Amino acid sequence: MKVLVTGAGGQLGHDVMKELAGRGIECVGSGRFSDSKGTANRSVAMGMPLVNLDITDAEEVRGVLFREKPDAVIHCAAWTAVDSAEENPEMCRHVNAGGTANVARVCGELGIPIMYFSTDYVFDGEGTRPWRPEDPVNPIGVYGATKAEGEEAVREYARKWFILRIAWVFGLNGKNFVKTMLRLAQMRDTLRVVNDQIGTPTYTRDLARLVVDMILTDRYGVYHVTNEGDYISWYDFSKEIFRAAGITKMTVIPVSTEEYGAAAKRPANSRMDRSAIAENGFMPLPEWRDALRRYLEELREQGEI
Repeated sequence: MKVLVTGAGGQLGHDVMKELAGRGIECVGSGRFSDSKGTANRSVAMGMPLVNLDITDAEEVRGVLFREKPDAVIHCAAWTAVDSAEENPEMCRHVNAGGTANVARVCGELGIPIMYFSTDYVFDGEGTRPWRPEDPVNPIGVYGATKAEGEEAVREYARKWFILRIAWVFGLNGKNFVKTMLRLAQMRDTLRVVNDQIGTPTYTRDLARLVVDMILTDRYGVYHVTNEGDYISWYDFSKEIFRAAGITKMTVIPVSTEEYGAAAKRPANSRMDRSAIAENGFMPLPEWRDALRRYLEELREQGEI
């Protein structure tokens, strides 16, 4: 089997490539790798083949996929800067909706599966019930709206598809909440963290394992994927990060989303119903505290903390 991974230099794409290679599955990473000091270097260092690909260029997407002839595409490339999306809505849409449509259209022509990563932001965040895969989407911001449009493109153009809605992602190869908390702990002894947005974190190493498990099957459909464990706030998560990292001289002050202030609206309820994973015969992700512990070990091994 041969798998093409878009966005291979990103936080999730890096770990998906690593998981594929670790299982001896032929893989090709794609993305924008012209910057010699960019995040793609980790993938290059792993000795994996890479191709330059701009997913917003329909002809380039067609050319690369027809040349590489993959048996499946894992589509990790995306615009994920939530606040910046509000300031650049058309650019965000060009990537998340248009770029996804370009990839899905060619996958449909080739008759191969595509795996698309969506988000908790496709929901409006109302209520307290965990969101189920079949719940209607109702995004409240540009980022969520463009990811929902990407979902529709996958359904429209691809014949075989997985849609994985993920949330609160952290991994080695990119920016994330855990790294931000650790960095700020070196600069301050007091932090204000939001306590009225509720969800569950997702470790990319664990997610990558499930992704590869899934792409080897034909159990297509929509899945909600985060690490297992209780639902928490960002405030709760920050407290556990400092505890697990052994950082004792830190005062965390809980604040509301309104008090904190942000350019983009965030869903208050990001609880995701993950039951479809086990119902379709896949192994759920480990508990999030265990994932955080292993992630901190990974950061230490890389000399990042």
